[in-house]
Formats: sequence, structure tokens, C-alpha cells
Amino acid sequence: MRPLVAHIDLDALRHNYQLACRCAPQSRSVAVIKADAYGHGALACARALETAVPAFAVACIEEALSLREGGIKAPIVLLEGIFSADELALVDQHRLWISVHSAWQVEALLAYSPRQPIPVWLKVDSGMHRLGFSPEEATSVWQRLVDAPQVTALHLMSHFATADAKDPSYFNRQMNTLKALAAKLKAPLCLANSPATLAWPAAHGDWNRPGVMLYGSDPLEVPNEITQQLRPVMTLRSEIIALRELAEGDQVGYSGRWKAKRPSKIAVVAAGYGDGYDRHAVDGTPVLVNGQRCPIAGKVSMDMLTVDVTDVPDAAIGSEVVLWGAASNGSVLPVDEVARYCDTISYTLLTGVLPRAPRRYHGAHV
Repeated sequence: MRPLVAHIDLDALRHNYQLACRCAPQSRSVAVIKADAYGHGALACARALETAVPAFAVACIEEALSLREGGIKAPIVLLEGIFSADELALVDQHRLWISVHSAWQVEALLAYSPRQPIPVWLKVDSGMHRLGFSPEEATSVWQRLVDAPQVTALHLMSHFATADAKDPSYFNRQMNTLKALAAKLKAPLCLANSPATLAWPAAHGDWNRPGVMLYGSDPLEVPNEITQQLRPVMTLRSEIIALRELAEGDQVGYSGRWKAKRPSKIAVVAAGYGDGYDRHAVDGTPVLVNGQRCPIAGKVSMDMLTVDVTDVPDAAIGSEVVLWGAASNGSVLPVDEVARYCDTISYTLLTGVLPRAPRRYHGAHV
């Protein structure tokens, strides 16, 4: 079989979730597993976490129903709420929680008669300017929902635009807005995403929403001692399938972007943009060959990429190549570092790994 595999370490996933809980011991932490658990496999990740988490979060009802069909019984919150009033019957049937961020969603909810009240998170736009009611609008909407028999466990929710940044000024503006509103309404809060969970205790509310940190990615602009405890969950691993001896001046790959500055040994690796590896990876983007850092040499192809292994004397056909994650010898190549070479973020790399790279799950919770 083609050697490219995305290995998923479920013990590392549980470790990272427990780290999120230790960051905010007075809060309850939702495990965000939207976008197929950031490319890691939502059902497998949910099964590994279900005994530890009070609730899961997904983007939409399709993601929630897949989890229910897979046997997940824990509460699931729809972070984007419903997209049509018809979905409320499924929300009611499958005991889902919803966010409410638009006036039409409020009207649809208040016109529906559920078998049991639905937990609701009212989304406030505190500065992200994407979804949610303004703080002024939220006051009247909150009161309508408090008084509605269709609603239970009402919370305020918001999202931070700059919690990953070193400069706290905009974050503090959002926090001040939310604190004032929560005090006025005597409302419980759900605020902290991964960076706020890791770096901003002031944002730790009744609920937190750790996402990308669960998968071992550091979301902060400046890492701290807590982020250094994160463990990579996905290791994207392949092998060398061919070796080439090049003379000084020889070119490699499409358009001959990389030219040998010395006699060189080039390894061909079974991985490419057809698997989801980013085509924008520049020359010098690191991989681990037998646990040793080596640079990509030449443009990434659909099914292959090429690596300069001149300084790895034991590189051979079949040698392990780690595109990101943990090598067999214990060396680690963070997905965040690879993302910087590709001028992107870890989220796009992790969610971009395509089905052609099969997921193989490891750990005590498989």
C-alpha cells in the first residue's frame, strides 16, 4: 500500500483536553470537533473524549447527526445554530444545543414547540463583527429568551478576534464589553477559544471552547510554558520511494525552482498536494527523515515531493519521512512550523489532509 498515513494519537488528544481543563479548573470545557475534528476524524475523537467532556461543539447539524449516528450521546452544541427553521425538529429529536445569533433564528425558535426546552447560547458580537447581536440588541433578545418556555440553560457567547496576539488592547475592549453585559443580565458566559483558554484567565467563563489546541497546535503568537506541554495528535508520515544522485547545477521538479549547489542526494517521498500537503511549501520547508531535519527541494507535486537528504547518510528507500508530528525516534516537527513555511496556519494543513491519506488511530481509547 502507498505509505502515506495520518497517524492519530488519541492519548495525546486526551492529554491536550486535560491540559485545557487544568488551565481553567473553574470552567467546563467543550471539546470543539467541527470540520471532522480539524481533520482528525470526528467520531473517533468523540469516542476517545466522551467519558471526559461535558459537551462537544460542531459547526452545523450535519456534523452533529453524524456523531449521533455513531453512538455519541453527550450534549452537542451547534456553534452556527440552525440554517432553517426545519432543523429545529432535529435539534429537538436529538437533544442538541444551539447558538442563536440572528433575529430570524429567535423568531423560529419562539414559534416552535419542542418536546423539551432547548439549551441556548445567545451570541453577542463584542468586536469580531462576524456573527451575533450587538450588546444593545442582546439585552432585549436575552429577556425574550429568558421568558420563553422553549428555552433552557441560557448563556451568553462571544468570540475573540485577537486572543492569539501579544497586544491585549483589542482583547481587553471585547472583555470589558462582555463583562458589562453579563453583569447587567446576570448571565453565565461562554467565551474562551483555544488562545484565550491558554493565555487569558480573565476570559475563562462558565464554559470554554478549546479547539485547535486539542490537536496539539499552538495558537498563540508568542508561545508560553503551557503551550509547550501540548502534544501533537496527528503525525503525517510517509516513506522515501526513490533516490536520485545529482551533480552541482542540476534542477529538481517543475520549473526547476531548486538547483543543486553541490553534488546532492534527492529523496522522492510519497506525499503531495493530492493528499492535502500544501503546494505553497517553499524550498527549505522541513521534514524529518529518519528523525533528522531535511529541507524540501523543489515544488510539491500532486503525488510526490522531493527532499534534499545529502546530509543523511542512512537515507534509503523505505526510510521514514514525517511531514509533521512525531518521528519514531521521538523527534517532533510541529505542524505550526510547517504552516509558517507554507504562509498559512496549522488549521488549513490539518483540515486539508484528504481521504487518500488514511487515518490510523492509536492509543488506549481506540
